[in-house]
Amino acid sequence: MPEKIDIHGVMIDNVNMKEALDIVLDMMKGKSANKIFTPNAEIIMQANRDPELLNILNSAELLVPDGAGVILASRILKNRLKEKVSGIDLVKKILSHTEKRSTSFFIFGGKPGVAEKASINILSDYPKARINGFRNGYFEESEIPEIIKQINDSRADVLLVGLGAPKQEKWIHRYAGQLNSKVIMGIGGAIDVFAGTAALAPEFMRKAGLEWLFRLIKEPRRYKRMMDLPRFMILTLKKKFKKH
Repeated sequence: MPEKIDIHGVMIDNVNMKEALDIVLDMMKGKSANKIFTPNAEIIMQANRDPELLNILNSAELLVPDGAGVILASRILKNRLKEKVSGIDLVKKILSHTEKRSTSFFIFGGKPGVAEKASINILSDYPKARINGFRNGYFEESEIPEIIKQINDSRADVLLVGLGAPKQEKWIHRYAGQLNSKVIMGIGGAIDVFAGTAALAPEFMRKAGLEWLFRLIKEPRRYKRMMDLPRFMILTLKKKFKKH
């Protein structure tokens, strides 16, 4: 198992993209459901305020560092993570691997019609992938048994859940024991990106760690949530200086 790196109480697996993919492929050979979460700086700050979320993140079978801020914090704290492993890039690697190994997917999340659009685009880009089902992310508590039945009846190997953080992490944690998929992954807004209803930051911004700026320009109403980014860096620097 990979080494765990403590970033403000969240125990992140120290893996690069290839190692993360290899772990996912191993999970698919197993019998039980494996939870994968992709915390960034915002989610780590949410977990610092919400002990339930912190425990849920740390219970995952794989926790990958999604965001330049998390990598920067690991360097400041002298406990280096190998590289950023973003959720959407990991999903793309899993989809690409369908060229070598047949894998089925269920897509759960997004507004009505978005998961369907995402499925069509995924099949266009990854013709060997099998989409066994999809469902939007709008539901009442009373509909959950039917949703679980729909997912299990699809016999999908991989369940991609995009309900937004921390709702998706809490939903996955609560119902993983009732689900038959081998891999259950929280993917946030990636369903919208696959559907073409949201854009990914340009590659140069992603490499420079400026995805947060791109998101802020696109969605100015996110600014309150974005305040967690400076809070995250302040917390990191406080920890660094406490050590000295």
